[in-house]
Amino acid sequence: MLGNPAGEGRLPNTLTDKEMHIAEGILSGPVLAAGAVLTLAGTGIGLKKLDTEKIARAGVLSACFFVASLIHVPIGPSSVHLIFNGAVGMILGWGAFPVILVALMLQAVFFQYGGITTLGVNTFIMAFPAVCCYLLFHGLIKKREIWPLIGAFATGAVSVFFSGLLVGAALFFTKEAFLNVAALVVAAHIPVMIVEGIVTLFLVMFLKRVQPEMLTGENAPRTPHERIGGAEKEVSNP
Repeated sequence: MLGNPAGEGRLPNTLTDKEMHIAEGILSGPVLAAGAVLTLAGTGIGLKKLDTEKIARAGVLSACFFVASLIHVPIGPSSVHLIFNGAVGMILGWGAFPVILVALMLQAVFFQYGGITTLGVNTFIMAFPAVCCYLLFHGLIKKREIWPLIGAFATGAVSVFFSGLLVGAALFFTKEAFLNVAALVVAAHIPVMIVEGIVTLFLVMFLKRVQPEMLTGENAPRTPHERIGGAEKEVSNP
């Protein structure tokens, strides 16, 4: 059941009030199952690649994603919000899956954004574009001159656009009558794409100056400590 009493091609307010969070009772069973399986696979890969050096970083990014998604800006009859999935992917790569999953789960439990049954689909909608943008543009972030800025803007903007397309795909594969609504979701997030691109650009400029290893994926020097067997051991300087 689609849970669509409002009429053909229309969605309940539970989706349109919180654009990128698809509510329960809308998507079909096969779409929900596919989203859950894909998110489970992505989270498994992300947890393997999320080493202990990045745990604190992942917690901070999860909190930023959680807060950003709560700030809604009215646009016409609906509303949009910042996502920051591109920034999360740019810094953590595949680690974006578990980070975004935790944030969306907390939002579903405490604020009823999305839902538990749609958690897999909503996570995939936001995490998969983050990983794709990481794979596409991470090489530019490592370069010099203007290339990191181009890569940063593209990461922020394209991740939002891709998320909008996935929302549309989830709705379309549930019912073809939702195609117009899917197009509206993408169009409503065009301003968000620009804003996210600019915010991600400034974030890269800041990190390039204060902690560039967060962008390169390399761990910062840890002298005079050395990690041995998962624990830190004090060593003497030569």
